Amino acid sequence: MKIKIFLSFLIPAVILFLFFLGLNNENRYDTRNLVGKKINNFELKGLNDDTINSNQLLNNKYTLVNFWASWCTPCKKEHKYLMDLKKNSSLRILGVNFKDKKNNARKFLEDLGNPYYYLAQDQHGKQSIKFGIYGIPESILIDQNLQVIKKFVGPINNSDYNKILEIIKGQ
Repeated sequence: MKIKIFLSFLIPAVILFLFFLGLNNENRYDTRNLVGKKINNFELKGLNDDTINSNQLLNNKYTLVNFWASWCTPCKKEHKYLMDLKKNSSLRILGVNFKDKKNNARKFLEDLGNPYYYLAQDQHGKQSIKFGIYGIPESILIDQNLQVIKKFVGPINNSDYNKILEIIKGQ
């Protein structure tokens, strides 16, 4: 009888303890830990029904992986910086079109210009998760060893543009 009474207090106490312990854990999604790590091997379906994989990036001194969509207003704001970055021979840009329709993506690039050396698609957003992407636009700068140098959350702005140039010219 005493064991039943003891257990009737112990079990709820343990549950409450675990609950409060869980409240103290910070579970925000944070991708800062990606910097310095290698991206995993990947294969993406190209917008033109070809295939793009991580091995194709090994020949590039630097690759900026940019996640974008035609319906994304901030993506339009960063586009001029991507067009300027395209001019740098040390950098190739891989554009990953995120949850978009092919025709809309093509129209976007026809209207604003195509800064992408490679153009992939992620119609359902599942491939982007592998890159630690949780919204768009986001960009990841990697070196020829597929190591993440810097991650840019939100649209690339003038400060980000200058930082990218500083990194690719300085190393």
